[in-house]
Amino acid sequence: MQFTAKQISEFLNGTIDGDPDVAVTELSKIEDGKKGSLSFLSNPKYENFLYSTQASAVIVSQDFAPTQKYTSTLIRVENPYSAFTILLDKYNEAVNAQDSQSGIDKQAYVHPTALIGKNVFIDAFAYVAENVIVGDNSKINTQTYIGANSKIGENCVFFPGVKIYHNSQIGDRVIIHANTVIGSDGFGFAPQKDGTYNKIPQIGNVIIEDDVEIGANTTIDRATMGSSIIKKGVKMDNLIQVAHNVEIGENTVLAAQSGISGSTKIGPNSVIGGQVGIAGHLSLAKGTQIGAQAGINFNITEEDKQWHGSPAQPLRNWMRASVIFKHLPDVEKRINALEQELKRLTAELEKNTLHNER
Repeated sequence: MQFTAKQISEFLNGTIDGDPDVAVTELSKIEDGKKGSLSFLSNPKYENFLYSTQASAVIVSQDFAPTQKYTSTLIRVENPYSAFTILLDKYNEAVNAQDSQSGIDKQAYVHPTALIGKNVFIDAFAYVAENVIVGDNSKINTQTYIGANSKIGENCVFFPGVKIYHNSQIGDRVIIHANTVIGSDGFGFAPQKDGTYNKIPQIGNVIIEDDVEIGANTTIDRATMGSSIIKKGVKMDNLIQVAHNVEIGENTVLAAQSGISGSTKIGPNSVIGGQVGIAGHLSLAKGTQIGAQAGINFNITEEDKQWHGSPAQPLRNWMRASVIFKHLPDVEKRINALEQELKRLTAELEKNTLHNER
């Protein structure tokens, strides 16, 4: 596929600085740009690459003012990152259209009671259990398991090794990456007098609403009773643990290795950083932002607030505390020196007092 800078600019409602007829055939990072490639500049930290890149065209912001000479044609848009994302989407659609798959492989197992929609692809060694419903245009890749009575929406993509336990409900346009498990038992055990534990049956399910994307090796536990719910538009990274009866609000983003304990509710439009730990039975307000490796063990009631540290505290407090923490070794030295000076002065005072008494 080949396009000119002018064609791309018109598609993105942008303007051009440079040669409008320069041709591009591929997309690239700005630091790896070469002749015939299209890149973008959004983060000012990468501006220096603009002056050395060989990319034929670069998408920049409308108000970008270069400070050195450059050779690329600039395509100016309102938001370079969003514009480049649009192009990536179009490129991905074109590639998928060329490699579209449908039909049920002979080596897949689909129970006779399952209802399979139009243009569905079910790859070899996938297993679709009884009374499952799979919506139109969904793709079920190899070694995926879909348990009994589950419902899968339209235009979903399950990558290899995804496991969907029984009674799960998954909406439209949901993407689940490899080896993720949906609907495993919640971690529920009743302690006994003799020190053993009795398993508490987990009879609920998992509900995943529309337009959710879940990364690889993530687990979402089924509810003890009722449902664990992932609301529409949620984006989850790899290696995330969501416990039973958790509810994650609309358009929330969670980074890798975060864990959410049972029955916690996260408000919509929240941002959870990597390796964040959230205790159980909590409520987090809308727009909560939590920095990486933070620990949350209390309810957050104020909306659109930033938190950091473990235990977490407001971001500004944490920044001040972290500055002090860096200087603790010097503070310790000063305290030790003051203690020694105090001892010396005390000893000298006692000596003078004794001398005066004599």
